[in-house]
Amino acid sequence: MLRRLHPHQPESFSFTPANLAWARAQMTKYPEGRQASAIIPLLWRAQEQEGWLSRPAIEHVANMLGMAYIRALEVATFYFMFQLQPVGSVAHVQICGTTSCMICGAEDLVAVCKELIAKTPHTLSGDGKFSWEEVECMGACANAPMAQIGKDYYEDLTPEILRDLIGRFSVGDVAVPGPQNGRYAAEPKSGLTSLKDFESGRKQYNASAQAAVDLRDTIRRIDGTEVPLTTPWLGKAAKAAKAPAAKAKAEPKAVAAPKAKAAPRAKAAAKAKAEPKA
Repeated sequence: MLRRLHPHQPESFSFTPANLAWARAQMTKYPEGRQASAIIPLLWRAQEQEGWLSRPAIEHVANMLGMAYIRALEVATFYFMFQLQPVGSVAHVQICGTTSCMICGAEDLVAVCKELIAKTPHTLSGDGKFSWEEVECMGACANAPMAQIGKDYYEDLTPEILRDLIGRFSVGDVAVPGPQNGRYAAEPKSGLTSLKDFESGRKQYNASAQAAVDLRDTIRRIDGTEVPLTTPWLGKAAKAAKAPAAKAKAEPKAVAAPKAKAAPRAKAAAKAKAEPKA
């Protein structure tokens, strides 16, 4: 599939101060001269900030990494996770259309998107709040059919549930992600049939849904202030660098010189002298 940049582009792009600090921190993961390896995470953060990847954003990241623009464009146009056109200001809906979801009703979910958002994918709704597309398998086959809305999975969907979700998002109400039919995760609808000990002491939602509830970032544009910036890899590097220095300071232990071996002729002469005469 040929992917091109959108014909209408913003004049400029810049990271927020917090996102810029995050981006620079990611670059320290790689050896000097290998910063281009950070291209995917930096492009992804640019998309998380703006919702999509514009040409100024791609070129901005390329400049940060010392890359030719064409190299950054090659990455952005190759991976379908990068949106090359504007998406809804509230949410971009991605309907899984692969086997399990298709069998379980994905086509009905697509019909809802065509009705409520736009007739064609990658097209903004009339109010500019939503956009949608059909995507390949998203790995939630046991919870088919499903859709990714913003950053999170909404599973076990029906047309009625998706219709309700879009309505709630449009008025600022963010529904809890995860299964929408009462399941905790991907267990049978009737409940666990094994490993039942794990039911006690668990949180209200499964790990993914709980993180979404705690961070409140399902459809939020990321500005870098959501969580503290940490660089644990720099701490490990600093410790590793101190070890050789400390070792060099330690005085080497004295080692006794090995005893010199007697030459073969000297040994033979000493032996002959020691033998008694006949």
